[in-house]
Amino acid sequence: MKTIFTIIAITFFGTMASAQDFSKEAKVETIAMGVELKVEINHTVRKDRKTARLYKFKNSRIKKELSFKTKKDRAKLA
Repeated sequence: MKTIFTIIAITFFGTMASAQDFSKEAKVETIAMGVELKVEINHTVRKDRKTARLYKFKNSRIKKELSFKTKKDRAKLA
């Protein structure tokens, strides 16, 4: 009984909501204006730059140097 009442209520309110008059749309006048783009690029070449390496992971150089292995680190068969 409760489900039947719920379905009837949903269809009733849905029908009432769709029966509203939404045709009152306000029309707005638009103005077209031209856009002017001025871009000036001052590019100076510096020859005293040093190359820098960009690593994918943070602290990769430190991790590489700290993860060294010696011959005595290997497991031995007993």
